[in-house]
Amino acid sequence: MHTTCIHLKLNGCAAVSQRNQQDDLYNCPKSFGFYPHDISCDKYWACDNGTAALKVCGNGLVFDDADPLRENCAYPFTVNCGERTEREPPISTPNCPNLYGIFADEANCRVFYSCWNGEGSRYECPPGLAYDRDQRVCVWADNVDSCDQQDVAEGFVCPDADQIDQPGGHYSRHAHPTDCRKFYVCIDNVARPYGCSVGTVFNVDTLQCDDPENVEGCEKYYGDVDLKALKKRDG
Repeated sequence: MHTTCIHLKLNGCAAVSQRNQQDDLYNCPKSFGFYPHDISCDKYWACDNGTAALKVCGNGLVFDDADPLRENCAYPFTVNCGERTEREPPISTPNCPNLYGIFADEANCRVFYSCWNGEGSRYECPPGLAYDRDQRVCVWADNVDSCDQQDVAEGFVCPDADQIDQPGGHYSRHAHPTDCRKFYVCIDNVARPYGCSVGTVFNVDTLQCDDPENVEGCEKYYGDVDLKALKKRDG
C-alpha cells in the first residue's frame, strides 16, 4: 500500500526544522523531481525549478525512490532502502507503534491494526487463522509462533490417531461440541476450526455440511430464517 506525501507537520511530509538546515545543501539532478536522502530512508529531496527542499515521510513510512517524478512514501516492507538506514524516531499511539503501518496485536494473535495518522483500525482474522507478521496476511494459526494452539482451537484437542475411524488418511473431521455450524479438522494432530456456509450445518454422520433438516438436533439452528431465500441470495 502506498501513499503520497501528506503536507502536515504531525503526520506527513514536511520541510525539516532549522536544526537540519546545515544538511539542506543539495544539487538537484534535474529541475523537477524527488530524490532519496543519502543516509535517511524516510527523508528525501523535493526539487522544484532547481531548488531543493528536504522533506520527511509520515512517521513509519519511507521514501520510495523508484520513480523520481513521483512523490511517494510507502510501507517499509515494500521499499529497499539499501544503505539509507537512518529513520526518524517512532511516534506511538494506542495499538500503533508508528503513526503509519500495519501492526500485530501483542495480546491476540488473530488481531492486527492498520494505522493511519495514529488511528488504528482493528482487523481480526477468520477462525482458525492468525496474523503472520512476516507475510502480513492471515495464515493457519498453527503456523504462527505467537499463537497458543489451545486458544486457536477453542480448547479442542484432537483424539489419538488410533481412536479415529474416518477416511482421509492423516486428517479427520470432528463436530463442535455446542455449535451445529462449526467443526474441526485435525491435521497431524493439530486442530483447525472451520465453519459451514450460511444455511448449512455440520453433519456428524457424513462429515459434510448439510441442510439443517438432515441433521438431528440442528433442525432449528437458524430459527425462523428463510433458508431458501438465504441460499438464493448467496447464490
